[in-house]
Amino acid sequence: MLHGKLSKVPTHLAIIMDGNGRWAKARMLQRIIGHQRGVETVKRVVEECSNLGIRYLTLFAFSAENWFRPKTEVKALMLLLKHYIIAETKRMVEDNIRFQVIGNRPELPADVLHHLDEASRVTAGNSGMTLTLALSYGARQEIAAAVRRIAHEVAAGRIAPDEINDTSFAGFLDTSHMPDPDFLIRTSGEMRISNFLLWQLAYTELYFTEKNWPDFDRDELMKALVHYQSRERRFGKTSDQVKGRI
Repeated sequence: MLHGKLSKVPTHLAIIMDGNGRWAKARMLQRIIGHQRGVETVKRVVEECSNLGIRYLTLFAFSAENWFRPKTEVKALMLLLKHYIIAETKRMVEDNIRFQVIGNRPELPADVLHHLDEASRVTAGNSGMTLTLALSYGARQEIAAAVRRIAHEVAAGRIAPDEINDTSFAGFLDTSHMPDPDFLIRTSGEMRISNFLLWQLAYTELYFTEKNWPDFDRDELMKALVHYQSRERRFGKTSDQVKGRI
C-alpha cells in the first residue's frame, strides 16, 4: 500500500474508465454486474480525488459511440447512471463537490437529464472539486459543434476571422470553464484516446494501466499519481528552460 503525502497532484485529472465488461467476462458474470462494480469504483475515486485536493476530475462515462451498443445494455447503463446521481447528489453537497455534465445532453433520456440537471443546480455554489461526467460525448463532435458556433458568430459579424486563435477557439468547447487536463488515466490496458478531449489533451501526461476499472482501487490511483510526480511537463521547452537554468 502506498502511504505518504504526494508532493504534487494534477489540477485536472481525466480518466477513461474502461474494462467493466472484461472484468465481468473474466468472472463469467453478466456485463451489467461489471458496470455495477464500476459505479462503486467511481464513488471511491471521486472521494479520494476530492480528499487529495484535485480541483477538477473528468470521467468519460458514456461516449457518443456507446449508443450503438445493444439496447438492453444502454438501457441498463442509463438506469445505473440515474440511480448513481440520485444517490450521490446529497453526498456531493456535503463534500462541497460541484457537479456538471459535458456532451450531447439532448440525446440522454429525459428522466436521466432531469436528475443530472438537478445535481448540477444544487451543487453549483460548491467551491471544492469539480466533478464532470462526459456523457454522450465525442471530441470530434464537440470540435465540429464549436466550429459551427464560431461560424455563426463570424456570419453575424461578432467575430472577425483573424480573431480566431487557440485561446478563442477553446472558449467554444464544452470545457471552456476548466483548465486542460494535466494527467489522463486509462484503465484495462487499452492504449488509445477513443475520441475523448482531443483538443484538450494536447499536452496532457498519459498513463495506461492493465487494471480493469472495477479493480482500480486507492492503491492503483496513488500508484498513477506517484508516477505523475516523476513527469516533467515541458510544453515544448527544454528541460533546462523548465528548471530555470537558461
